[in-house]
Amino acid sequence: MSNVARPAESSSEPWERLSERPANPSQLGRPAFLMNPPFSYSCEVANNVWMEDLTDEDRVPDAQRAFVQFFDLYNYVASEALVTLLPTPRTTGLQDLVFTANLGIVLEHLEDRNTVVISRFTSPPRQAETPVGRDFFRAMGYDTHIPQARFEGEAELKYLRGNVYVGGYGQRSDPEAYTWMERTFDMQVVKLRMTDPRMYHLDCTVFPLTPEQTLVCTSLYDQAEIRELEKHTEIIDVDEDDAYTGICNSVRLDNVILNSSHIHDLKAGTEEYDSEIRKNRKLEDVASRLAFEVSYFNLSEYHKGGALLSCMMMHLNRFSYAFPLL
Repeated sequence: MSNVARPAESSSEPWERLSERPANPSQLGRPAFLMNPPFSYSCEVANNVWMEDLTDEDRVPDAQRAFVQFFDLYNYVASEALVTLLPTPRTTGLQDLVFTANLGIVLEHLEDRNTVVISRFTSPPRQAETPVGRDFFRAMGYDTHIPQARFEGEAELKYLRGNVYVGGYGQRSDPEAYTWMERTFDMQVVKLRMTDPRMYHLDCTVFPLTPEQTLVCTSLYDQAEIRELEKHTEIIDVDEDDAYTGICNSVRLDNVILNSSHIHDLKAGTEEYDSEIRKNRKLEDVASRLAFEVSYFNLSEYHKGGALLSCMMMHLNRFSYAFPLL
């Protein structure tokens, strides 16, 4: 599986947009992400439908291969962005800590990018992550908040532009969490009710490509809610088959879309192979029209935990969205 050429390095100083040097990774004038090496990763508790489809034996991750796959992604991203690594505390049961996109969200619309909303998890194996995230961000000087209602991080809440976000609710997050955020942080959240048990986080069905355009699997949502979303972004519709194979579980790094694909592990002619090929071609078509490139990473060991690429990267800022597309 080959990766595309990386975008040219920015000539800007990392703190040029601020009057002082940045106080935290979010204030850098270049992309910054949070990742966690898979020291505590396991699939012991099946806490989503994808995991329940696997036998106990098939669900056991290969630890060595999981690290190799992690470093493939980490090395690529770290060549163009700051990647802050979340330490793994000596706490048992943190099987999903590697999926940092669920840990919380840095509120991009606030000028100082110093506010983090930490998750209040629905999934029992993940509830011990809340104090881990709170203590980590506090140690870096962030202003941290934990909602009273259920909320599972930026995997559920995507930034669009201005003070507008889109948030998923109904399975792992509650609409009351977004109402609290709107009231507390002067933001607007377009709420989408999620009903498909396989699409249990918003990043399975929604991926902002640019400040003006967003991939959305519209067939999985109430059309009145979709019409509300259309007031804030141009929707590029994707079908359910492509959503199930992870087209929206992507991350933008400057002019490159990062996506998970294990196509080389699959046997040509099988249904799974055909679905993966179709998803990749659809993503490449969209990318080509908008002047993006696509880079794929085999993250098959993390599929055993019901996760794809976007689950493994928490945005500390959205500076990639300022990268000019030619």
